[in-house]
Amino acid sequence: MISSDVQSLSPGDIIDLYELDATNIEGGSLLRWCNFVNELGNSVVWGGDTYTRLAIETTGFEKTSDSKQPRPKLRVSNVTGLIGSFARSLDGLIGAKLTRHRTFVKYIDAVNFTGGTNPIADPNASFTDEIWYVDRKASENGIFVEFELASSLDLSGIKLPRRQVVANTCPWVYRSAECGYAGGAVATFNDEPTTVLANDSCGKRLSSCQLRFGTGEKPYGGFPGVTQT
Repeated sequence: MISSDVQSLSPGDIIDLYELDATNIEGGSLLRWCNFVNELGNSVVWGGDTYTRLAIETTGFEKTSDSKQPRPKLRVSNVTGLIGSFARSLDGLIGAKLTRHRTFVKYIDAVNFTGGTNPIADPNASFTDEIWYVDRKASENGIFVEFELASSLDLSGIKLPRRQVVANTCPWVYRSAECGYAGGAVATFNDEPTTVLANDSCGKRLSSCQLRFGTGEKPYGGFPGVTQT
């Protein structure tokens, strides 16, 4: 259906819908956004799910002729400060999964239209979903938060000049210069609280680092995003 629409002289307008899944991060949740409102001026509903209107700007999704994976950037409105606060509380959303759905407006749910009818509504009529992961929070100000995205192929198994990209394992020596922690006893290797310095041992996980540095900026040396598929 979509393939025949694309070849049509007047296929209609395409709508992009974004699903940010941060449930793999402690305290995270699933959010759905869309840059548009429906015919009634309300949030868009597609496949029974509501996509809240939010000003979004994207660049870099297009694939180039070379073999490099795209590194798209997603700018999300931060006028209310909510997105920035959400990202800061969840370690910059690093490793969160972003799904980009694309379909034609004519296929979104009937509830989006005057009279509540749309005989050709079809949640299965869409382009192939694009799956991306938040690689880093590139910038934040009072207008927008910008995230740099990467595909799982771009993250997994990459070897940098100095160290291997591995899943949720920090290579730094605990209490070393790279680690930077020099405080009191916190937890055992299994993240169990302790006040005994002799039992204090970092588990090398992101959760272990958060126990010592909180959920903000931290010197964590692992790559949480590489475990995503």
